[in-house]
Amino acid sequence: MPHRTLTIDELADHLHVARRHVERLIKEGDLPCTMRGGRMLFVQDEIDDWASQRLLRLPGQSLDWYHKRMMPATKLLFPRAALIPALLQSAHIDLALTAKTRAAVIGEVVGLAERTGWVFDPRELRDSVAERETLCSTALPGGLAMMHARQQRPFRFERSFIVLGRTIQAIPFGAPDGRASRLFFLLCCSDEDIHLHTLARLCLLARKTKILDELMEAPDAETAHAALVAAEAGLLPAEEPVAAKGKGRKGRASE
Repeated sequence: MPHRTLTIDELADHLHVARRHVERLIKEGDLPCTMRGGRMLFVQDEIDDWASQRLLRLPGQSLDWYHKRMMPATKLLFPRAALIPALLQSAHIDLALTAKTRAAVIGEVVGLAERTGWVFDPRELRDSVAERETLCSTALPGGLAMMHARQQRPFRFERSFIVLGRTIQAIPFGAPDGRASRLFFLLCCSDEDIHLHTLARLCLLARKTKILDELMEAPDAETAHAALVAAEAGLLPAEEPVAAKGKGRKGRASE
């Protein structure tokens, strides 16, 4: 399958940012790009690798800004922009993984994904997740990792979903704070848009809520799932009230 290339405008739409932000990244030499016939083009697979790595390392203020930029598009994909209820089920959480090595935990978490019945080729998924970890660890400060395949493909899954595993023993996984990891999300997304939305949301949850402590202490999958749903709900903006019927745009509540 040939690699799809994007123009600057297509890239801005793909990343949910303004063209000027893409142009700034180009000037900074941060974006992978290629020249063809005097035109600057971007290979989508290379951009998707870059975007995933960048999201995992964004500082708090930048991550919050990017998450807000994505919200309108997220609302088109998920009711009320809530991802956890749509993508994660308590049946897909295992809080007692016995893995003691990087390879073993990848195998166990992919096995957890396989048990959903939504993975077409578990071996291919495991190899792609391992390749992604070799490229750059998805471990974050705080004892968690956001594992995913290197590219998001519609042929890989029946639907998009997330699984979560917690190991009994902490595993060195390459986190920037040097801390070993016990919480392992696996993002199984059928396209890059859903993947970026989900990755940004989970990173923001880890940064701005106490969810990591709650997941570390959760006694069972149901408690862990409820904690994630509640933490996400606390991040989302309140829904705007629906205007009363018959009221004009200039109507007042006291009328």
